[in-house]
Amino acid sequence: MVEARVVYEGQLHCSITHGPSGANIQTDAPKDNNGKGEAFSPTDLVGAALASCMLTIMGIYAQRQNIELKGASGRIVKEMVTTPERRIGKLTVELKLPASVPQEHRAALEKAALACPVHKSLHPDVQKVVTFSYDA
Repeated sequence: MVEARVVYEGQLHCSITHGPSGANIQTDAPKDNNGKGEAFSPTDLVGAALASCMLTIMGIYAQRQNIELKGASGRIVKEMVTTPERRIGKLTVELKLPASVPQEHRAALEKAALACPVHKSLHPDVQKVVTFSYDA
């Protein structure tokens, strides 16, 4: 169990504190939903959590196989829909991994990423498009 505390600061801003570490994140409503877009929106954090989770799970696999993933990165694009209600409609994740990742481990790394807890927790109506590239 992990606890976080959320405080509504007014003006559509929230402050979130991670219980175990004390780390803090600020949120704001997005510009297209009455906010100023001055920080991550709550739905932005869902997309960021997906990419972060995928890279973390890949990192766990890589550590066990003695593969260096340092420098791997991700790009996430979140698209909202309004019908039948406002929600995340699509998350596009582009993961870039080092070219040094051995060919024989790439499929297993990709499978691990797609099995991350955030990916598995998202509703099936949220379209998830994931690509992997191995930079030279």
